[in-house]
Amino acid sequence: MTITRIKKLQKGHFSKEFLQKIAATEPQWMREKRFEAYAHYESLPMPHTTEDDVWRRTVDMRTQDYWRRSRRYLRGLDVEKHRPSLPTNGKPSAKDVDDSDEKASGVLVQVDGQLQHSSNSEELKKKGVYFADLHTALQEQPELLRDYFMNKAVTLETTLKSGNIAQHNKFDALHGAFWQGGYLLHVPKGVTVEVPLRVYIKMSEADQADLSHTLIIAEEGSRVAVLEDNASMTSDASGLHSGAVEIFAGQNANVTYVQVQRWNRTVWNFASHRAMVARDAQICWVSAVFGGRLNKINQASVLGGAGSNAQMLGLAFTDARQHLDVSTAQEHVSPHTTSDLMYRTVLKDRSQTAWGGNIYVYPAANHTDAYQKNDNLLLSERAHADTLPGLEIQAHEVRCTHGATTGKIDADQVFYLMSRGLPYAQAERLIVEGFFEPVIERVPLESVREELSTSITRKLE
Repeated sequence: MTITRIKKLQKGHFSKEFLQKIAATEPQWMREKRFEAYAHYESLPMPHTTEDDVWRRTVDMRTQDYWRRSRRYLRGLDVEKHRPSLPTNGKPSAKDVDDSDEKASGVLVQVDGQLQHSSNSEELKKKGVYFADLHTALQEQPELLRDYFMNKAVTLETTLKSGNIAQHNKFDALHGAFWQGGYLLHVPKGVTVEVPLRVYIKMSEADQADLSHTLIIAEEGSRVAVLEDNASMTSDASGLHSGAVEIFAGQNANVTYVQVQRWNRTVWNFASHRAMVARDAQICWVSAVFGGRLNKINQASVLGGAGSNAQMLGLAFTDARQHLDVSTAQEHVSPHTTSDLMYRTVLKDRSQTAWGGNIYVYPAANHTDAYQKNDNLLLSERAHADTLPGLEIQAHEVRCTHGATTGKIDADQVFYLMSRGLPYAQAERLIVEGFFEPVIERVPLESVREELSTSITRKLE
């Protein structure tokens, strides 16, 4: 099933009439889920005042002077001008297929909300692994989606700090109602996928709305790695990304998920990500942010079973007037759980970042071991970074620590390297690469480490 774009909608792109078109051929439970989210979308205001503490550090730097006078946020964003997509019957187009990694177990390519290419290796098929775009999955695996797709019961949303993924804010509600594209990966019990899967989600046309949803389900004792690349195909095509990621790691499962974001500097990026980690399961979550005009990302790992472990690694490189606002949560629900978060950011020019991280330890989660660290390196006088680590502990026997640093590039390091014959640009590059190294060296896949290093080099150039 492919996606046909609607060029013009009489009553606005994100209207109830359009929602009815999207849901017309879907199961009743999905239609109910969409319309519930749409009700939230209509009722929730657009974040725009300093009274909203969650958004008070989310400022589009291109309109910062206006913001200082009016205390309004996200000026310049017109959600309705961005075009969503409508699913129709058809065959995937063969254009823009990115098959550069022929060794991948599976490859999925999506451009402007349209499925371009999807392929699974013979090994993947023999092992019973299901990997397909969400619209196809809704036809072929409806019961599986019904059990996991933004399911309140599975995510314990009545008790979790991260709550229902479709109700965080207006953009999450928008995604819950109008989601299109994305993929489902289901790894059966005891199956190990030796070679990572590759996903490419791209935007090429101006004013496109990408509303893709990632759903990964790794059952008991399984092992899998997914490399997801979000990128603009042109440097000047404006767009809106309002996405979500849901990861379910079953008992004793091992999941590695890497998302690299390379939208161009005219794309508005809003997303909510969450992983549910069961007993004795492990997740290594790598987030790399290089693009976007303004980024607002919520990320949570929920340690729901005893013995579970979450490793959250993040790196970002901002320049020009880019803005990045990341909120992370390490939620320890069960005892004997561990989590380790390390986020490192480099800022150039007039870019600005804000990171707010919280460790939540619930009453039953004794013997929790949690750590979070955020480091920021400023390469210019006008760059600015806010860092706000936090703890909320309701258990007695825990070990929870946090740290944060923000500083300029070390002049002595630059002098030392230049005294050895290196020009300033190369000296700066080496220092930046060294700053990111503690994060990159913990990424378990060599190919990913190489790709991240390449992206950093491109950003410096």
